[in-house]
Amino acid sequence: MNHLPRIVLDTNVLVSALRSRLGVSFRLLSLVGQARFRLQVSAPLVAEYEAVLKRGQLALTDAQVDDVIDYVCANSEHHKIFYLWRPVLKDPDDDFVLELAVKAQAAIVTWNVADFSKANTLGITVVDPRTFLQQLEKQA
Repeated sequence: MNHLPRIVLDTNVLVSALRSRLGVSFRLLSLVGQARFRLQVSAPLVAEYEAVLKRGQLALTDAQVDDVIDYVCANSEHHKIFYLWRPVLKDPDDDFVLELAVKAQAAIVTWNVADFSKANTLGITVVDPRTFLQQLEKQA
């Protein structure tokens, strides 16, 4: 199980997955819990998931959002971040995602790859969900 890829799922991928069952993001989210990769979370990331998903832009109740977040958390490795490297990225709100990826030695899966362009200076791979799924399919 240690050979499974570790990933940090950026909030935009989760939002995209919950907006439509037809896209790549939903396919990726549907693989959570199937031992294809090891999802990584931290308290700041989970708090962002909750805040963004409960903004009322999705056709989900707060209770349904809580269920999604609970499922993601139950199928993730949890990390406490004790150090901060800020600001590194163009958008300081993305720095905590990068900090989690560094701590977890994980790739970042996001639709905003360009926003994480400096992540490679810290040895972090950044890919979009489509590319990540293609990589998983090659390994299968």
